Order: sequence, then C-alpha cells, then structure tokens
Amino acid sequence: MPDQEQSISEFKSKSGLSRIFAAFFYSIDGFKSAWINEHAFRQELLLVITGSLIALFLPVSAFEKLMMIAVLVLILVVELINSAIEAVVDRVSLERHQLSKNAKDFGSAAVLLTFLIAVATWSVVLFNRFYY
Repeated sequence: MPDQEQSISEFKSKSGLSRIFAAFFYSIDGFKSAWINEHAFRQELLLVITGSLIALFLPVSAFEKLMMIAVLVLILVVELINSAIEAVVDRVSLERHQLSKNAKDFGSAAVLLTFLIAVATWSVVLFNRFYY
C-alpha cells in the first residue's frame, strides 16, 4: 500500500513562521474556550494562581518554588488534555457507551494522579523546609 496517497486535513497547519503564529492564536482560543466551557479548568486555574503566589513568598529555594509551581501548572496541562478527550468523545456521539465512559474516566484519572503528584511535591518541600 505504499502507492496509496495519504489524505491530509485541510485544517493542517502551515509551515515556518506562519505556523508558529497560527499555533499561538489557536492556543489562545483554547484557553478562552477552556475558561468559558470548563468549570474544572476555572477552578484549577484559580488554584494555580493562588498556589503560585503562595509558593513565591515561601522561604524555600528557587528550585523548590519552581517545582511547586510546575506541578500546579501540570494540573492545568492534564485538565486541558482531559477536556480535549471529552470534547472528542462528545463530538463522536452523545450516546452512552462503555468505551466513551472509559475514555472520559481515563482522562479524569490522569487529572487525579496529577493532583496527587502536586500534593506529594508540596508536602515534601514543606516538610523538608519546616520540620527537618
């Protein structure tokens, strides 16, 4: 089948500098859509902002601050991926199906694991700083 022509989506991005600009604006659209349509994203963004401000004022090293903020941002990254999975599943069909449920549950589990990583990171940094 190497002779078979591969179809390319008309939505596929351009190349070069124009691709970078287009990707930036697609990302801005993604943030706007997540803010408007995803309640969990709004809650998590407020958590990230609050946690980041707290981390910046804690008497910990710059690296520890970076890690504490990075794990919070990771929650947003995984939440965006989870929202994308949910959107695709809903786009395909709104009918209840076990595979659709699995896809959504897997995304939710990924968000939960990310929260646990954040809690563990904050716990280790704070424990080592204040109880050692």
